[in-house]
Amino acid sequence: MGGSTLKENEGQEASTPADAGTASVSVILADSQTIFRVGLRKVFALEDDLRVVGQAESFGQAIAALSKFAADVILFEAALAANPADAVAELLRRAHGTKVVVLTANSEEEQTLEFFRRGAHGIVDRAVAPEQLIECLRKVAQGELWLQPQAVNWVLNAYRTQATRPIANPPKVHLTHKELLIVSCVAQGMKNKEIAQRVNTTEQVVKNYLRKVYDKLGVSDRLELALYCLHHRLLDGAEPGSPAQQAGAAEPALAAMAQKAGQ
Repeated sequence: MGGSTLKENEGQEASTPADAGTASVSVILADSQTIFRVGLRKVFALEDDLRVVGQAESFGQAIAALSKFAADVILFEAALAANPADAVAELLRRAHGTKVVVLTANSEEEQTLEFFRRGAHGIVDRAVAPEQLIECLRKVAQGELWLQPQAVNWVLNAYRTQATRPIANPPKVHLTHKELLIVSCVAQGMKNKEIAQRVNTTEQVVKNYLRKVYDKLGVSDRLELALYCLHHRLLDGAEPGSPAQQAGAAEPALAAMAQKAGQ
């Protein structure tokens, strides 16, 4: 087993942009088992839009790979780190813009919730079917979250539990009218393209607004934003008839995730 971080097609693929008109998803494989990585490379090679740009067999190599290769997604084996949740947070700190999908051998509720709290964009079992893993990577690269059915139930339960907790001191955070409108759309489960159409702007502008909102509220993704909205009643008091007025508007977003994950 090699001791250095590897990349596919040395000196070429990791630095070559996707062909014009091709929505390519670049992936770093971080897994301790060589045979597993080789198998995934062969599976992904059959897909026109998936490119393996780097590989790693340890947590240290995963960090090194993120610094060397530009990737849309890193597929990270949880067992590579003594504290996988901390590892997820560290990976995200090291590579802004790269999304983390965690591979687990045994899904546990507490750990699954902690992965998402730390910013993981997807969690999949190592026994996942190849077609589901491919769909996961594509969805995550597009900015969506990926939840398997059991994880959906855990997240929904955590969401409902959090919603019933009293709020002692609501945070004093000011969001602009446009930011609140975009937040309300996210809480209803709308995608960036749909939000852009609703507010008459572009998807890139929506992404920029969401990044500002995440920074203001201290959340890292759409799931945490939906939970934040409910727990802090962020959308209460909105104008009558507006999307933000809908009580419990965050739950449809989670339900939508559940539906996608079960497909």
